[in-house]
Amino acid sequence: MTEQAILPIDLASVTELSKVKGEPEWMTTLRSEATELARSLELPKLEKTRVDRWDVHAYGSYKSSAAIASISELPESVQSFVTNDNVVIQRNSDAVYTNLSEELAAQGVIFTDLGYALQSHGELVRKHFMTVVRKDENQLTALHAALWSGGVFLYVPKNVNVSIPLQALFLSEDHDARFVPHVLIVAEDNSSVTYVDHLLSTASATGAKLTHNGIVEVVVGAGATVNVASVHGLNENVTDLSYRRATVAQDATVNFVVGDMSDGNGMSDTTAILNGNGSNSDTKIVLVGSGEQKLSVTTNTVHIGKMSSSDMITRAVMRDSSSAIINGITKIEKGSTGANGQQTEKVLMLSPSARGDANPILLIDEDDVKAGHAASVGQVNPEQVHYMMSRGIAREEAHRLITFGFLAPVVSEIPVEAIQTALQNLIERKLGQ
Repeated sequence: MTEQAILPIDLASVTELSKVKGEPEWMTTLRSEATELARSLELPKLEKTRVDRWDVHAYGSYKSSAAIASISELPESVQSFVTNDNVVIQRNSDAVYTNLSEELAAQGVIFTDLGYALQSHGELVRKHFMTVVRKDENQLTALHAALWSGGVFLYVPKNVNVSIPLQALFLSEDHDARFVPHVLIVAEDNSSVTYVDHLLSTASATGAKLTHNGIVEVVVGAGATVNVASVHGLNENVTDLSYRRATVAQDATVNFVVGDMSDGNGMSDTTAILNGNGSNSDTKIVLVGSGEQKLSVTTNTVHIGKMSSSDMITRAVMRDSSSAIINGITKIEKGSTGANGQQTEKVLMLSPSARGDANPILLIDEDDVKAGHAASVGQVNPEQVHYMMSRGIAREEAHRLITFGFLAPVVSEIPVEAIQTALQNLIERKLGQ
């Protein structure tokens, strides 16, 4: 069977849905071009991971859900992840609730679902959509460009500082419904904003397979600061494929915090491209692997501007027979004098059957730079357990405290206390506690 034959995509249905939704002609054309590209491009080649053996083509069909008036209409199990204010909520294939305070709207801030933004802010979306992550990079990016639905558009004008975190919830309740959200964040010069999202699934784990193919694009203007926090808690029948990428201008900063608590196979690529002089990035990722789960997690920083600075930290806990390939890549281009790139990957294995590979990579084409890396893979230190047990703490509780202490440096970076708590609850669930 050819790869073309198994692709979940049809040019006629893609263009017809685009027209039915009233999308502008340029988006219909983009979807059509991406459809053709998907037939010729290959899946990404991941380090020591055969993504072609995963369920990466289970996209289902587009299914919209009825609008809701408040979060009280959501399942109780997910209501604690968001508030009624300054939030976008998507159920299955499309948004059902959006809210932005009048104060922020008066300052020119746009925070809405991407489908609506196409109608109301079409040229602004067109300027940036699929420019940070290109549709022709591989088969996954082409499929995303062709099939995306829902998502978020966040725009912050020049010199506007948003002090309240803006939130989004992407909820999959039906594994037969397409789940391909696109997040586009644009922060103009000297602005600042914090964006937090959750991806959750409530569908039965015994049901159909589903592919989540999500992209987050972040455009950070000169002197701006953007904080992006994302927590994933998708069930074992969902293959989680995520690209997060930011372009960072002069004296600007992007900070990523990611909590990967999904139960299915997953691939993520979180990249900061430091184009401007004095640009900065900080990426922190925490993940817990369980069952037979297979994960490929890459953090990547490309230094182009002079005096640019980056720090990447990944902490992984692996249990049962799960496995993870964790790559940290710092690329310092020729001419990026004064750059400073640091990275750390640490893996804690709670089972003799678990596997974690930490691969720190430095690619340096400039002499006048600083760069460093650290990596470790190991099990819980028995001396630490013995010390805690000698003070009256049970062995199971000692393991729990050591594990949470290992993950705490990342969890504590989540910018909203309630979301920190939600992430901790997901960690406890994954650790079987």
